[in-house]
Amino acid sequence: MSNLMESVEQSCDSADAPCSAIETILSPRVADLGGFSVRRLLPTAKRKMVGPWIFFDEMGPADFPAGQGINVLPHPHIGLATVTYLFEGEILHRDSVGSCQPIRPGDINLMVAGSGIAHSERERPEITATDHRLHGLQLWLALPETDEETAPAFHHYSNDDIPSLEIDGVPVRVMIGSAYGVTSPVPKFCKTLYLEATLEAGQTLTLPEAPERAVYIASGALQAHGSELPTHSMTVFSSEPGVAITATEDSRIAVIGGEPLGKRFIEWNFVSSSKARIDQAREDWRAGRFEKVVGDEEEFIPY
Repeated sequence: MSNLMESVEQSCDSADAPCSAIETILSPRVADLGGFSVRRLLPTAKRKMVGPWIFFDEMGPADFPAGQGINVLPHPHIGLATVTYLFEGEILHRDSVGSCQPIRPGDINLMVAGSGIAHSERERPEITATDHRLHGLQLWLALPETDEETAPAFHHYSNDDIPSLEIDGVPVRVMIGSAYGVTSPVPKFCKTLYLEATLEAGQTLTLPEAPERAVYIASGALQAHGSELPTHSMTVFSSEPGVAITATEDSRIAVIGGEPLGKRFIEWNFVSSSKARIDQAREDWRAGRFEKVVGDEEEFIPY
């Protein structure tokens, strides 16, 4: 999805680390984007990335009456891979490499921008014809420098393609990377971790190890190492082994992490290790040099 806020980076709103296992606890910046809200956790003034993850939004839940819905016009990306994951609803993805894919709950959708891609996110007429709800996560992965100019591509994996298992009674889905002895089929460009878990009140989950990692609470609340972790917070944990979280109420969480990639510049929908490359992408979009979205060629979001 396009970055619809005026500023990519949210203001610094984080709690001091209460113990060695917790580096920081981030609170979201909430924006009303006309009919639905977005909670942004990354990037912040204090924490730019967690592993390769450079952008983390929760969109909704939003209830749309018939005739309304998500309608994000074609817009560009470079130097990153977007990950779209829905809890409820449906989005119709189209892009400049020819993909046309309805995105539904439980699916993983990885769009590799690389050297440059344009895409749109709308809804099918069958969806907008009735009252409906949309709720999900939009994440961006920065690409390693060796892959920043890779050819653009789109990968779709249905709900059934994603490995799931139980850890001490806790249902876990490994969306990207490897954890708890299983590996997701979704491509990755460096050590990357992304999983989902649903905990009942009182259940405990030991986090998989990663050089950097964080837990986002989409619903519910957790406790970790004596600290209360509220709904919609993102807790960045240290890499020490054996870190465990306990649900104080029924909770749905996302765990992200992986290896750090170094400094990245981010402007609008562009990510790069080079500021000059972002400047070039901006001028390319203004001049109409990006390939058009197949089947959605008429409209676009101006820079």
